[in-house]
Amino acid sequence: MICNPNRALVLTVALAVLGLFACHTSTPDETVATTRPQADEGAVPQVPGVELSRMTEHEQKTWARLLGDELSPCGDPTPLGTCATGGKGCRACVPAASYLARLVMEGYEPKEIQEQYRARFLAKDLKEPAINEGTPVRGAPMAAVTIVEYSDFQCPFCGRAYPILERALAAYEGKVKLVFKHYPLTGHSRALPAAKAAEAARLQGKFWEMHDLLFEHQDKLEDSDLKGYAQSLGLDMQRFEQDMESAVVAERIEADQLEGRALAVDATPAIFVDGHRFRESPRNIEAYLKEEVEQL
Repeated sequence: MICNPNRALVLTVALAVLGLFACHTSTPDETVATTRPQADEGAVPQVPGVELSRMTEHEQKTWARLLGDELSPCGDPTPLGTCATGGKGCRACVPAASYLARLVMEGYEPKEIQEQYRARFLAKDLKEPAINEGTPVRGAPMAAVTIVEYSDFQCPFCGRAYPILERALAAYEGKVKLVFKHYPLTGHSRALPAAKAAEAARLQGKFWEMHDLLFEHQDKLEDSDLKGYAQSLGLDMQRFEQDMESAVVAERIEADQLEGRALAVDATPAIFVDGHRFRESPRNIEAYLKEEVEQL
């Protein structure tokens, strides 16, 4: 289900369109069918870490065809299947083959699988979100894998993603970090005040503590609630209230929003992993990160 902040209208779309539930700034204009085409006949390759017994015969053949059609992520014209089975490619070959297998088993259309694979493993000249001084980062600062999330504290789908991202950080402690970006939607009346509360708390060194309270109490984001959270965190209340209304806080939130728009963010949560837009359900983030970590 999708939140449309412009018209407060709830629409239903196929999960295969976006790969996740999200709060949107606009209404998607089409859906993608989920009927799988027949795959070509042919031998199914053996790739380390990909358990064929988990796949139907049809899925195996679809996967084998994709391995032959797609290029290696190593920057050469070698087919992915060759580098994944030959042991002569880069470290990304097997994780890339495993990624294709996972999407096939989840029921994505071959065309969409190809689009997602190319965007993740073959895309060049990525416009990566910036990590500036003061940008909230959770996890090891020097972690090799970076998750950037554009989020709205009132968006229910961001609330559902919150514990999933927390578990993913714990599962890959030291290897993955989370960067938070504000993207309050206009259709959520308490999203901007909540974002200001989080920024005001950041200025007193308590961003993540406020972040957690806001997501854990999404149904209580009125001004009195925000002040209560600040008091529970031991913040200087006079400074907190002044900062909430300050130009510095407003400009920082607006800067995140402008950056998000430049990256074509049109829904929350919008998640990027090492600069690549993550378009699956948040429940798949751990599997996605496993594929990233295996390339290190």
